[in-house]
Amino acid sequence: MTVTLARYLESNLRPESPHDREVSKPPPPVWSAAESPFRGYQPAASGGYQQSSGETAIVLDNGAGHVRAGWSFDKSPRTSFPANVARYRDRKINRTVSYVGFDAFADATTRGQIRNAFEPGSSVVSNWDVMEGVLDYTFVGLGLDQANGGLDRPVLMTEPLANLGYTRRTMTELLFECYSASSLAYGIDSLFSYKYNKGRSGLILSSSHTSTHIIPVLNSKPILSSVSRLNWGGSQGAEYLIKLLKLKYPTWPGKFADYQAEEMIRQHCYIAQDFDNEIRHYLDWTGLEDRDHIIQYPYTEHVVIEKTEEELARIAEKKREGGRRLQEQAAKMRLEKLVKKEQELDYYQNLQARLANQTKKEIKRLLDEDEFKDESQLDKTIKELEKSIRKARNKDVGGPENPEEEEEVTFPLLDVPDDQLDEAGLKQKRHQRLMKSNVDARARAKAEKEKEKARVAEEERIDNERRENDLDGWLEERRAARTGMLQKIKEKEKLKADLGNRKSLASQIRMKTLASLASDQPGRKRRRGGDDDDFGANDEDWGIYRTVATGEQSDDDEDEDLDVGLKGVEAQLLKYDPTFTENNTREAQSDWTKSLMHAFLRGPRPFNPESQQEIHQIHLNVERIRVPEIVFQPAIAGLDQAGIVEIAGDIINHGLSKPVERDSVLRDIFLTGGNTLFSGFEERLRRELRAVLPIDSPVAVRLASDPVLDAWRGAAQWSQEPGFKQSSVTRQEYLERGPEYMKEHNLGNAQNV
Repeated sequence: MTVTLARYLESNLRPESPHDREVSKPPPPVWSAAESPFRGYQPAASGGYQQSSGETAIVLDNGAGHVRAGWSFDKSPRTSFPANVARYRDRKINRTVSYVGFDAFADATTRGQIRNAFEPGSSVVSNWDVMEGVLDYTFVGLGLDQANGGLDRPVLMTEPLANLGYTRRTMTELLFECYSASSLAYGIDSLFSYKYNKGRSGLILSSSHTSTHIIPVLNSKPILSSVSRLNWGGSQGAEYLIKLLKLKYPTWPGKFADYQAEEMIRQHCYIAQDFDNEIRHYLDWTGLEDRDHIIQYPYTEHVVIEKTEEELARIAEKKREGGRRLQEQAAKMRLEKLVKKEQELDYYQNLQARLANQTKKEIKRLLDEDEFKDESQLDKTIKELEKSIRKARNKDVGGPENPEEEEEVTFPLLDVPDDQLDEAGLKQKRHQRLMKSNVDARARAKAEKEKEKARVAEEERIDNERRENDLDGWLEERRAARTGMLQKIKEKEKLKADLGNRKSLASQIRMKTLASLASDQPGRKRRRGGDDDDFGANDEDWGIYRTVATGEQSDDDEDEDLDVGLKGVEAQLLKYDPTFTENNTREAQSDWTKSLMHAFLRGPRPFNPESQQEIHQIHLNVERIRVPEIVFQPAIAGLDQAGIVEIAGDIINHGLSKPVERDSVLRDIFLTGGNTLFSGFEERLRRELRAVLPIDSPVAVRLASDPVLDAWRGAAQWSQEPGFKQSSVTRQEYLERGPEYMKEHNLGNAQNV
């Protein structure tokens, strides 16, 4: 029976631990990972084309994150979707099908074929086949249904700052040649957003999906020569978060998707007002319950059906009853064997008594009947039976104990030459030689054991003398020994973890070993009776099985010896080193309540490795402030650029020479773009700008009314003004002057002089 997670979890199914009973806590809040953005069938908006006229513009915010489109008279864009296209050949209908936008996330097949129209990490269009599919989908969504596919409407499209000439030229050709647009104009999205929010002079900080720009504006005219760019936006933040999570959870059973990372950044990240101090204390146990956010991914939990106390008691009684029956049967069988052995002993003793007065011929006949070679074998059998009966009687019947005194073993035949013995004597001599080897081996082992005991006692005496004469030096040696043991334990744990990863070096060596065991000459078939197999001829050959089973230089006995030795060294340090306390021991440091790594990976609660629910949870803590901090400190992510505060300070202090212009810009620092929606962004920027500006400088920071949609709304607003028509390139002008021709205006990359 399985349970599959789909939505928000209200309770924690983890079994209660002893720590939970000591400190009763309510279950922590859990957020489910973002599901696929597929929205199902969305009908196209109707009525827009019928309401429009030949002067009504189609407004396109052609962003790398989302493409937003609508009519100039709309208050909000009619359609918004990512610039993705999934195209593949459907064998069932024998046709090539295309899925655009959110539809590309419909199933695993379409997700595997997704292609984006933009160059990765930028807002520059690079895949024009995908861009054409995006535009088709956009215009159909706006209700354009002309048979020839033409627009016959003006088009206003946003483009990135300092857009490439080739990209603009290709887009112009596409809109005029393929879609028959009546006129076309381009503009910069952040300038449209600033205009919509009634800005005239200020400093625009636009942090969008792929980049961050800082643009000074004076009297509604941007100073493009002073613009600076930071190569960091929402997509780079999502990629960075995925890298951090992969490093944090290297054995994660699932996959981190880009849209899931973007959703986690939007919901859980914020700007720290004092990053260095906050990151230093972020994993402190005080308040970690609130700072640590748990994201639950889908999982399948095996539910164990618990039995009642009556059922458990009934099962235990059945087990006890079965054990009693087995014990009774075993005792009965032992008693039967004892009676049988006693009968055999009586028979052999009677036989031995009968042999006393018989001739040699009769003795041989009687011994042969009972399959005895000689009288010595009969004596040995009687002694073994007496010994066995005595042990059995003492164990089961409770007879009197009469332990045998250990007799000295003699080997008389070893001194007799072989030529004086017959075949039976030679066989008996070989047996005595083997017995003597066993006796000598036991004697040597006993002597070595005594010698080892004496050596340990001597080492302990010398160690005690050294501790009494030089305590500091002795403690230093104990600390060094403890450090070496800890390092060996860590190396063995790492090796065992690597064996679980088939791409690790340890696993690759193991597979090579298996391959070499299978065949010394790969690719060559072994013929029957051909190559001789000499594996095992050398003692070193057998060591290969240890390598295959547990990895090179790995042994359970050695691990146990390391643990015992480490505990012994720590016991000595606890007794004689006043600076070494219980908290310094390995056992105390492995306690999750004192582990910084546990707080980083699993938060302030115990982790149950048997729970599939907890295995499929990620804990966002330091990542919540580390990811959005990059725009202020790009070096954290390895970006060799200055942060937005340094860039803005340089533009204001060096790009604006007149104090009047500088004060005018500082009175309106305008934030736009989805990457500025982090909590605390305005406060942090205002506080850090004051630190790099003169003390009497006026600093005012404001956020766009809608940092995501104001760019489209500003473009729609401008498309209804006379300046749009004057700044648009008509189809006739395109045919006369070519796709490179563009008109200057204060909202685009070409400015009025």
